[in-house]
Amino acid sequence: MALTDRVPYQAIVDRPALRLPGGKRLAVWVILNVEEWRIEKPMPRTVLPPPMGQPLLPDVPNWSWHEYGMRSGFWRQHKALTERDIPTTLAINGNVCTSYPRVAQAGLDAGWEFMGHGFLQGPMHRLEDQKAAIAQAVKTISDFTGKPVRSWESPGLTETEETLDLLREAGIEYVADWVIDDLPETIATPHGTITTVPYTVETNDITVYPLQQHRSDEFFNRGRDQFDRLYEEGAENARVMAISIHPYVTGVPHRIKYLEQLLDYVLGHEGAVFMTASEIGDWYTSEMIRLQAEQSL
Repeated sequence: MALTDRVPYQAIVDRPALRLPGGKRLAVWVILNVEEWRIEKPMPRTVLPPPMGQPLLPDVPNWSWHEYGMRSGFWRQHKALTERDIPTTLAINGNVCTSYPRVAQAGLDAGWEFMGHGFLQGPMHRLEDQKAAIAQAVKTISDFTGKPVRSWESPGLTETEETLDLLREAGIEYVADWVIDDLPETIATPHGTITTVPYTVETNDITVYPLQQHRSDEFFNRGRDQFDRLYEEGAENARVMAISIHPYVTGVPHRIKYLEQLLDYVLGHEGAVFMTASEIGDWYTSEMIRLQAEQSL
């Protein structure tokens, strides 16, 4: 079976009506991605081209771009989120718990959900033993938090044909890799179903800034427009919106205020609710149970 055959097509207009808690119409989740980039290896992405077009290692300027985020940018984002008491999903490379314990502890103290994000930053396709790497990430994070890891975002949203099966076998219930809809979807695996949580490649600061090179205010403008339409549609059926951020991108001084403005804009709407990945997944699971019960009557 082809990987895409495991996710049968569904038109959003044919999806059954779902009800968010408290009569809300739009669930918004913030994903703060914290990663470990190894200076002795090629960088996952770059902000400066290599001198003379020849990649050089160690890549000090591009590694430092990321490192600035872990030292300074993260703390601006942390302040913005904690001051507003926003439930946050921390997509974390497992080894960050060891290499950047100050960052990981801040997320733990804030009560954020720890979402598996690989062990070190790099595509799933390059792992020699994908099962072992997933297990290592899950164990490291769960040992640090004292809680099971229920959700996962693969580095770069990368998957092979076996990734979903291995994730579910490792206890993962919810996955953010499949950016296919504005509502969750279930995917069958030999170890039980795994549920997608609507993620984003559009309201994602990596896309807006390093890739598309927009002005600093574009993150707010795009996020507001995305929110407005989903909020409108949510009057008929619930919707889910993701806001994906990285410390070295929206954590920098000239962009942080636009993230803050977007958070405040969402908070200004009574019909919106901030949730974490597993909260959205649990809500969707409960709604599917409700609908099945109603259909059996």
